[in-house]
Amino acid sequence: MKPSLPRLQRCLPPLLILACLAVAGCSATPTPGPTGAGSSPEANGAAGTGPGGAATAAASDGTAVKSASTRQPQAGSGARAGSGARAGSGARAGSGAQAAVGTQAAPRFRGSVVTGRDAVRNRVRWSWRRGCPVGPVELRLLMADYGGFDKRVHRGELVVHRDHARRVLVVLEKLFKAGYPIERLKLVDAYRADDDRSMAANNTSGFNCRRVSGSSSWSEHAFGRAIDLNPLRNPYVTRGGRVSPPAGRPYANRARRAAGMIHANDLVVRAFAAAGWRWGGYWSGSRDYQHFSSTGR
Repeated sequence: MKPSLPRLQRCLPPLLILACLAVAGCSATPTPGPTGAGSSPEANGAAGTGPGGAATAAASDGTAVKSASTRQPQAGSGARAGSGARAGSGARAGSGAQAAVGTQAAPRFRGSVVTGRDAVRNRVRWSWRRGCPVGPVELRLLMADYGGFDKRVHRGELVVHRDHARRVLVVLEKLFKAGYPIERLKLVDAYRADDDRSMAANNTSGFNCRRVSGSSSWSEHAFGRAIDLNPLRNPYVTRGGRVSPPAGRPYANRARRAAGMIHANDLVVRAFAAAGWRWGGYWSGSRDYQHFSSTGR
């Protein structure tokens, strides 16, 4: 049986080995480990490229801490920038869509003058008869778009004298583009040439072979040289206060402002004036606010 060594002698070799390892570790210069797909997390940590390295550097170097803290927000701001770019592009797309809606082209005006002897004759079976001051051959049928009180585009018809057809078509186009509303644009024949019925329906009409109310003289409508525009909103008001059509009495007060009403020197009056037509609202005494004519009568 071997004699046992003293306890100090038994512990000395391991202590010497640990001391040598400690000295070697302090004096040795760390060699950067390999990087790439085959590098271990520990090696990346020693090189400062992994989370272990960042933690170690942060614990031992103030500059590294600052750098690490700077890189982290940069990553965050990068994410924010990415999302911001996406949000920005989304906003641009949204605003672009809104711009597309806001700048949507206005409806295009369509208007034409229908020629041909039978084109008018077949449409004025109630408003024309033998003995009228003009014949169907001297009249023209206009087909035109108009904006209604319902904010929609409608197709209407109007008969006027051939000498004024093109100019009246230009007037209708101006009213359409300006957004002036017309409730109805039908031939008076739709009401069997009854002017009272046409006015009561707030129908805009032109040619009608009839006499001036209470007179034996031909109306300017009988020549195709007059148009009554939105008659319910622009009634005829006599000097004595009679209103025609009667349902237009609320609009006899011309200080009122309502859709379809005509006022002095407004866009409607100017559009007709440019065509050489005059407004009955300028008459002295009795005033015909619905009436426009090429003669001023």
